[in-house]
Amino acid sequence: MRIAMCFAVTGHEGSAPMHKNRLLLVDDSDDLREIFQEGLETRGFEVVSAPTVNEALRHISAEDFDVLVSDLHMPDAGDGFTVVSAMRHAHPSAVTLVLSGYPALQEAMNAILLQADEVLLKPVNVATLTEHINRKLSNPQARTAVNKERVGEILERDSGRAIQNWLSSVERNEELTSISLKPQERTGHLPLLMVDLVRRLRNPPNATVPVSSAARDHGRLRRTQGYTLAMVVEESRILQVCIFNTLQNNLGSVDFDTVLLDVMTIADEVDSQLKQAVLGFMEPLVTKSTN
Repeated sequence: MRIAMCFAVTGHEGSAPMHKNRLLLVDDSDDLREIFQEGLETRGFEVVSAPTVNEALRHISAEDFDVLVSDLHMPDAGDGFTVVSAMRHAHPSAVTLVLSGYPALQEAMNAILLQADEVLLKPVNVATLTEHINRKLSNPQARTAVNKERVGEILERDSGRAIQNWLSSVERNEELTSISLKPQERTGHLPLLMVDLVRRLRNPPNATVPVSSAARDHGRLRRTQGYTLAMVVEESRILQVCIFNTLQNNLGSVDFDTVLLDVMTIADEVDSQLKQAVLGFMEPLVTKSTN
């Protein structure tokens, strides 16, 4: 089984500790949580256990911890980075160690981008983990707070990259490329849809937001270009995936206080835009009079 763990430490080690360092242990394996909890408690840590990312995030937002130990895959790749990023926002001065069960270069780079202090590879036993934690505790480093960004700011800043990723995905889709179009003909509507999405994210949650006229126009255009409704839906699905990939690539700066609400807003707005595109697609074609 592949194991990966992240350690974040905010306390200081002295010759006579005044309190036990509190440790949050996050792993979806009951057996591993039991083994590490017992070993770390024996070595003087107060351990709180969490089997899921969501439960870990609740603990991080509501409690104080000196140490975070998180499995990287719970069950999806990158889950551990979500947890360590949340710790970075909650405790910007935290020292972070990342452990991976195999030398995956991309994961190591992601950890570094999230301000990890060290990348360690398994097998590593509890005694070795404790040694690394205590060494970091005894040599604390000053850190600056991470700048938080709302999802709308990230999407506005990276909209060009998201659109390019969307085009690359579409160009690998046999169904969609059966309609021959120039890149501009495929992506011309996307900047307007992204503007509508960012506007929606910046409005208060209960504000009345106008429907996307750009999406309606897009549906009309796709019909004249020979698309089917299924193809319009597939384009929308790819767009949503690319938007969430953009957020995944910006986990180091995303504002976790608002990210869940923003993600739900994105899903709702993309669905609303798809509805408008379908309605536009189904509108009767207007033919010019010959009189």
